Amino acid sequence: MTNASPLPPLPRSFRLIVTGGGTGGHTYPALTAIRTLQGRLAADGGALDVLWIGTADGLEARVAPAEGIAFATVATGKIRRSSNPLKMVSPANVRDMARVPLGVAQARKIVSGFRPDVVLATGGYVAVPAGLAARMCHRPLVLHEQTVRLGLANRRLASSATRIAVSSESSLPLLPEAVRHLGVVTGNPIRPEVLSGHADKAVDALGLRGFDRRLPTVYVTGGAQGSQQINDVVREVLPWLLGHANVIHQCGPANAEALRESAALLPPELAGRYHLAGFVGPELPDVLALADVVISRSGAGTLAELTALGKPAVFIPLATSAGNEQAHNARHLESAGAAVALIGEVTGASLRDAVSPLLTDPARRDAMAKQARAHGRPDAADRLVDVILSAASG
Repeated sequence: MTNASPLPPLPRSFRLIVTGGGTGGHTYPALTAIRTLQGRLAADGGALDVLWIGTADGLEARVAPAEGIAFATVATGKIRRSSNPLKMVSPANVRDMARVPLGVAQARKIVSGFRPDVVLATGGYVAVPAGLAARMCHRPLVLHEQTVRLGLANRRLASSATRIAVSSESSLPLLPEAVRHLGVVTGNPIRPEVLSGHADKAVDALGLRGFDRRLPTVYVTGGAQGSQQINDVVREVLPWLLGHANVIHQCGPANAEALRESAALLPPELAGRYHLAGFVGPELPDVLALADVVISRSGAGTLAELTALGKPAVFIPLATSAGNEQAHNARHLESAGAAVALIGEVTGASLRDAVSPLLTDPARRDAMAKQARAHGRPDAADRLVDVILSAASG
């Protein structure tokens, strides 16, 4: 299906239950959808009443209250994955899965009392009880999948869904055949501020006075906590890299001191082109605007932001990501010429070989940027809101 058909007039009030979380990959798309729906309704004189069902120890437990969103918890169980099916039947898995019926009963009581117009599930094991409760209470259930393939929670809930929103056209044929007709491509919602960065603001905010603006700028990031793997391979080729580019390196707070010691050994002309930061906060949109190439992990949120911005990227997937999803994400973009994926053992030499053509050949860099932008969906939040409203109206 598509979401091109006209939507009915917006309701004066709308009741939404959001469920999902555990990590930022499930939490922030949900938050962005909530903000977008609130804005859509407010512009038409309406209001949103929203309740988030999550776990007490997940990221959502901090994010929802901080955003003024009512929050409720339910019992749930976490599946600990293993390539060996026998190891899936572990005491911890059995114990946790025994909690799911209790969680479903708790979620059913919440859904029945709240009577949402729609339940939006964005993945993570906490989504299963609330998603099943939506079906029991005859409430429309919209699933949103951030990665190329359905995650475990969304696979479990697919048969209960009213709509299944996916982030990529390539995900549609991977949906279970029985529910494929429910699929709609929305993209993965990203924070709107990511799209509004200015390169010159990054130069001023970070004091990048030693940067040579005639050279491309590389942004290296391993996520908020940094990545030891990425830090190590970048350190191995740092003098070479700085000979061809300016570098902003977000290394994680715990790793900054060791990398500063290495950077102190750089020649002054190279050291001036290297900016090391434990964490990049509000200035991130401006850093992304300045970056010509990004070296990073390949989580779903990162892919959504970089493709929306049209940024060439070299991805070093997290090998331990659930279902090896980061490798699938990276390969998907690489196959389209929109990124380079370094899978398996990554060395300084393999990173240099991957980055070098992008730094020395502007035409190649521009071609990859164009392909990345073709896969980006900066309007994903609005598309997902369309799906939510459509599901509510039947």
